[in-house]
Amino acid sequence: MDTAVEWLGECKINNPLKHVDWVENSDRVLYNVSAVAFQECIQKGQTPVSFSKAGPKRKIYFDLNKLKCAIVTCGGLCPGLNNVIRSIVLTLYYTYGVTNILGIRYGLQGFVPDYGHPIMELTPDLVREINELGGTILSSSRGHQEMGDIVDALQRMNIGLLFAVGGDGTFRAAAKICKEIANRGSRIGVVGIPKTIDNDILFLSRSFGFSTAVSCASDIIGCAHVEANGAPNGIGLVKLMGRQSGFIAANAALDRRYANFVLIPEADFDLDGAHGFLAVLEKRIQEKKHAVIVVAEGAGQRYCGVEGFDNSGNKVLGDIGLYLKDRITDYFMEKGIEVNLKYIDPSYTIRSVKATSEDSLFCGFLAQNAVHVGLAGMTNIMVGSWNEAFVCVPLGLVTTGRKQVDLKGKLWSSVLDATGQPNFKAPGD
Repeated sequence: MDTAVEWLGECKINNPLKHVDWVENSDRVLYNVSAVAFQECIQKGQTPVSFSKAGPKRKIYFDLNKLKCAIVTCGGLCPGLNNVIRSIVLTLYYTYGVTNILGIRYGLQGFVPDYGHPIMELTPDLVREINELGGTILSSSRGHQEMGDIVDALQRMNIGLLFAVGGDGTFRAAAKICKEIANRGSRIGVVGIPKTIDNDILFLSRSFGFSTAVSCASDIIGCAHVEANGAPNGIGLVKLMGRQSGFIAANAALDRRYANFVLIPEADFDLDGAHGFLAVLEKRIQEKKHAVIVVAEGAGQRYCGVEGFDNSGNKVLGDIGLYLKDRITDYFMEKGIEVNLKYIDPSYTIRSVKATSEDSLFCGFLAQNAVHVGLAGMTNIMVGSWNEAFVCVPLGLVTTGRKQVDLKGKLWSSVLDATGQPNFKAPGD
């Protein structure tokens, strides 16, 4: 695994910061902190895999008096986007004295003149209270744009450092932007800040917005529990975000432990048959007279999946929530059992709220470290948290896959313990 970081060039300018703990270029954070794994590497004569540690450097690459920076937010909304924008601007302005900061409107579309999106000048006064708002003051968009057009715009605006806030699709685009910049022989830095409410980015302990999403989702599961207990044979069905990973569903279900069934993309399940989900649900209703079901949006796609991809290159999902609602209703109707099912889909509500205090603090640290390493000339990287530290991960490494719930790990085993649910598969499957 290649974790080497790209640099724009030699850093020759003294960092103006005072009274800080410098992070040396040789400072590393182990990928695997297990003592057993470390010893195995040593015994085999291998160097343990590690990431470059993020933080303020003694020397920086850019002349701060001449530097112009830009920030762009891409993809779907997520709690904490405004917190990140605010922290980048305040760190650049007050910590380093960089006063020329531009906000690119509506994602990567903002670089393309044909769209006509105006550029926003970002100042401390403008961003002072945006952390109280959900969403992003820069707005966002999805979809491919020509890399040549984007780099043309960066050069035309004399941008030296770009902060790209987004998820997997944004980072794939950012890596291509870096390649086009290198092909032109330019010296423009690109630093990614990971934004995915699903918490599914590789080599990242957690992403901002995830904690807020879990907190909101937990409250909604509590509401579904109240609804399920408020009527004979009540069923509360909650669909949560999670295209390929069930982290929100699993963690929210564990928070208050009201959920009786949790369905996630990583764990396949049968609907029909003696061991299928519907039969197990029927048994639950007969015995307890109520049930709460939490399903991640990417679960069960073999039942409701559709063809095609969206503008970000993600596979279009079928609506598993509505599908389950109809299947459950039809199943109990055929059985002659009356149920009272309440279906809740809070996805757009959750992603639009302002960040919790925990997420707000995390956004601040992410943004500060992104500024530190960006000014030092690191490029084509994501700044994220790993093993209780902030690290720099090459974008090419980040985009090799998606992080998923380990079905043999502690998180999922805790969910199974809390719900008591089986695997909904016939023995031997």
